Formats: sequence, structure tokens, C-alpha cells
Amino acid sequence: MNAQQPRVTIQYCTQCRWLLRAAWMAQELLTTFSTELGEVALIPGTGGIFEVKVDDTLLWSRAGEGRFPEITELKQRVRDQVAPEKSLGHTDRKHKSP
Repeated sequence: MNAQQPRVTIQYCTQCRWLLRAAWMAQELLTTFSTELGEVALIPGTGGIFEVKVDDTLLWSRAGEGRFPEITELKQRVRDQVAPEKSLGHTDRKHKSP
């Protein structure tokens, strides 16, 4: 891993059996940001947690947002942190270019 590349963590609740959802989101992020990310880590947790961070910046909290992210929302938030100039193609319809 390049020390300069960001690390994404997805902490998910094992009690709620959210591993598949977390793994799918990790796969989507790794596919979309194949050269921009250094790592995507899955972190087991409990108590209904589902949080996504880039390095130490919280991008999504199920508790805070009241729901899971749509994959397009998550990709947009990750992009805004790690590669603001990157186009997300058809999933980018809500994002306005500068």
C-alpha cells in the first residue's frame, strides 16, 4: 500500500449480519477507486453499527443518517474525499462539476 493513498474502513454489525452488505460496498469502492485507494478494510462490530470512514473522517454513520447509504451516495462521498476531480459517470448525475 502506498503510504499516501487513503484507507477506507467499513465497520459493520456482526449481530445484524451486515457482512455481505459491507463486503459488497467494499467491492464497489475498490472497483470504482482502483487507483485512488490504498485499502478498504472490513471491521466487525456490534450494536447495530454501520460506519464508513476515509482515514479518520467519518463519511457515513447508519446511526446518524438513520439508514444505509445508497451506493451512489457512498461513492460520491468517497470521491469528494479522495479524488474530487474524478467523474463517476452515470452514477454522478447529482454531482455538479465546478
